[in-house]
Amino acid sequence: MARINFAFGATERIAQACQTTLKQYLAGQKMVVYCSDVARLRQYDQKLWAVDEAAFVPHVWADDPLANCTPIVLVAKDLAQVLERSTPDTWLLNLDNACPPTCGALQRVMEIVSDEPEEKEAARQRWRTYQAAGHDLKSYSLQNTTQSQD
Repeated sequence: MARINFAFGATERIAQACQTTLKQYLAGQKMVVYCSDVARLRQYDQKLWAVDEAAFVPHVWADDPLANCTPIVLVAKDLAQVLERSTPDTWLLNLDNACPPTCGALQRVMEIVSDEPEEKEAARQRWRTYQAAGHDLKSYSLQNTTQSQD
């Protein structure tokens, strides 16, 4: 079973997801970023290019020829195929409103939740779904900047 980290209290979900991705990339962590909503994933892609003026976060879409050697891979469909090519220590960042269709053999899934009522409600449903599947759930407040997501 995967460990699912829920980070609650983001001012803006996509911006926080970009900050989290930068932090994990700088720590040497590989990530698959999933969202079935292609428009939302494109928004994340655009914001990731500008997440920090002094940093570059290498990322590509899953169908890019460089996907197997790029640390951050974006995927909107065929998640199972992407996860088959990933090592178990790769993290999955879920930007979808629903749980990802699979976690594969991954050990860690990250969920970013803003204070928007509809996002909070969708996160509650994801929490219940993960819980029913037997995953290890952890929650963190983004307002507490000393809290680690490790």
